[in-house]
Amino acid sequence: MDLQVEKVEKITGIIKAPASKSYSHRAFIAAALAEGESILRDPLYSEDTLATLEACEQLGALFQRYPDKCIVQGTAGYIRTPENIIDVKNSGTSVRILSSVAAIAPRANFTIFTGDESLRKRPMQDLIDALENLGVQIYSSQSNGTPPIIVKGGFDGGETDINGSVSSQFISSIIMAAPYSKNPVTLNVRGTFVSKPYVNMTLSVISKFGVDFEYDTTNQPEYSSYYIEPQKYECADYTIEGDYSSASYILAAASMIPSDITIKNLYKDSMQGDKVIVDIIQRMGAEVEVKDTEIHIKSDGNLKAFDLDLSNAPDLLPTVAVLMAQAEGTSKITGVEHARYKETDRVHNCAIELENVGVEVEELRDGLIIKGNPTGGKVDSHMDHRMVMAFYILGLKIGNISIKDASCYDISFPNFLEVMNSIIS
Repeated sequence: MDLQVEKVEKITGIIKAPASKSYSHRAFIAAALAEGESILRDPLYSEDTLATLEACEQLGALFQRYPDKCIVQGTAGYIRTPENIIDVKNSGTSVRILSSVAAIAPRANFTIFTGDESLRKRPMQDLIDALENLGVQIYSSQSNGTPPIIVKGGFDGGETDINGSVSSQFISSIIMAAPYSKNPVTLNVRGTFVSKPYVNMTLSVISKFGVDFEYDTTNQPEYSSYYIEPQKYECADYTIEGDYSSASYILAAASMIPSDITIKNLYKDSMQGDKVIVDIIQRMGAEVEVKDTEIHIKSDGNLKAFDLDLSNAPDLLPTVAVLMAQAEGTSKITGVEHARYKETDRVHNCAIELENVGVEVEELRDGLIIKGNPTGGKVDSHMDHRMVMAFYILGLKIGNISIKDASCYDISFPNFLEVMNSIIS
């Protein structure tokens, strides 16, 4: 589906932010590993999160889906062997976290994960190496460190190191599976720790499901350590908060277009790294009021660019790139080299598509230098949901933007167009 986006004059209304994709992934997995019946309230049912849910079903958990909740009968850690290969489609979170989870199955069991062409290019070698040190037999079927991934049951535990500069999902993966290891697990994170807020989210979720852990930084730079003893996840009644990643498109649109809007279900004390989008639009010139569970925005649509480090919120790169593209001045976005290993190489593709709509861009190894004044044009989504939604909001600002293969937004925000249509005028 190609999408033509035209300029709008104003954004107004009161809406509810969609449920968090990151929290939904983690809550589905925690509930699947728990002993007993859990209730997950306000879950997100998107293409990515359903990949996790359906994979957990293949591993033995039972899910009853309702619009406002999901009832999960957990496995208590007794993972079964799937009858078929598990296809997680385009969901990197699913394959990375569940690769460790599959290792807690009985030793005679093998689980195979695959996905679409994009997913089969995702780097996994750092996770493979770290798990092997914990007694896990795990293989890249092509011996190139990417999916398909084959996991043999058996998680002995022990101590392992992992590079923190590639993906926080590797760290979350080991942490979520560690309670069902045979022996205690010590996970040492070495080097620059990117996207650390996502690991904090993981720790928050497992604690709600009764898992205890110890965390030590020992005041050393570029070193963190997690210690988890064998234990069981407990069932929980858990409410999934709103998603700052998905809401970032609404927040960005409301700041770059004259607006008066309230977005509910965004928690002031959220651990989500993408919450930094609020600080970004404030610094650019939008008027923002943050309350306990909602955010109110007023803007005249005139924003100023500035330089920033996005290392802890790489998913915001497309959103922030289009924000800076229409702002007054030149900006430098850095710290996002790891965004090259997402659904697409987002650093490179953001540069290409900004140029296609008339923006002057310089591509850096770990970011972009952007000088504004977009004029419109044709954009390729590269089948990346975040690229679609980011350039859609730029289209609302300047008009005359056409997005190729736009339907992939449903990977994370299934009713994106419906929500946007409810607040634009």
